[in-house]
Amino acid sequence: MITRPAIFWRALIAVTLATSGARAAEPDLLRGAIDLHCHSGPDTVPRSVNDVELAQLARAAGLRAVVIKNHHTATAARAQLASVAVPGIEVFGGIVLNRAVGGLNPDAVLRMTEMDGHRGKFVWLPTFDSENAVRSAAESRPFVSVVAHGRPVPALVEIFLVIARHNLVLATGHSSAAESLVLIAAAHAAGVKHIVVTHALFPSLHATDADLRAMAERGAWIELAWLMHHTPKPGSGLPTALARPMVPLARAVEVIRNIGARHIVLSSDFGQATNPPPPEGLRAFLTALAAAGIPATDLDLMVRRNPATVLGITP
Repeated sequence: MITRPAIFWRALIAVTLATSGARAAEPDLLRGAIDLHCHSGPDTVPRSVNDVELAQLARAAGLRAVVIKNHHTATAARAQLASVAVPGIEVFGGIVLNRAVGGLNPDAVLRMTEMDGHRGKFVWLPTFDSENAVRSAAESRPFVSVVAHGRPVPALVEIFLVIARHNLVLATGHSSAAESLVLIAAAHAAGVKHIVVTHALFPSLHATDADLRAMAERGAWIELAWLMHHTPKPGSGLPTALARPMVPLARAVEVIRNIGARHIVLSSDFGQATNPPPPEGLRAFLTALAAAGIPATDLDLMVRRNPATVLGITP
């Protein structure tokens, strides 16, 4: 079933693609940008765009690359198909180690690296099935633990080795800040080169300024995602009490100034049926940060150069 918001965004997609030639000549905040956190269909929940539409919109907006994330299935194969269908834009994928793929399953990670096209780049630790997420929501259901007694659980040892061997990116998923600090240290010791703290300001992670500084000092990239700061539009279907940002934009500005743009990557985390497509989310984020006084040089670092380094492509 296609929801009303999805119908609206598909109409917008058609208009955007039809006018992309005219917009291509305009100066744009998105030219050469990389979005490391996009959601698209097919999925188990409605999405504003499918994989091909995401690639088309990203290319039309001038993005260099996007990463497709799905909470329940690997996206390397889908990224390869989108890359073939839409030349001129780099599309990457990954795998989230939730229960649907067997949780902390090293074989699933290894098989992703062998997929045609080699588009699998990210390994996200559990998100909705993480112990932190389940406990924070006071749910009574199985979860996937990543830390026990102050150390990574044994199953992560082999996964870290696969990530290191294939130069993949480890993302912390919905692990708490305390768990992430343990995981970052252990992953680096295992040879993992690139670690991203997934939407580090997500409230249930409980990351303090001291936590974020420690993560950055230990070599992790701090991901700031527009979804945390976006204000849902009236008529989005959300209760009135939820029609406000999860985190004030001022918090992201504060983190950029305190931690330093050299440690930060920006993403949209968009794709929800009630929100604009990911490229428009990323554009809104950059526009808001620029209006808040973040210099263009810092924006360039956080949305182009740093993400390129994360993906292992030329900055």
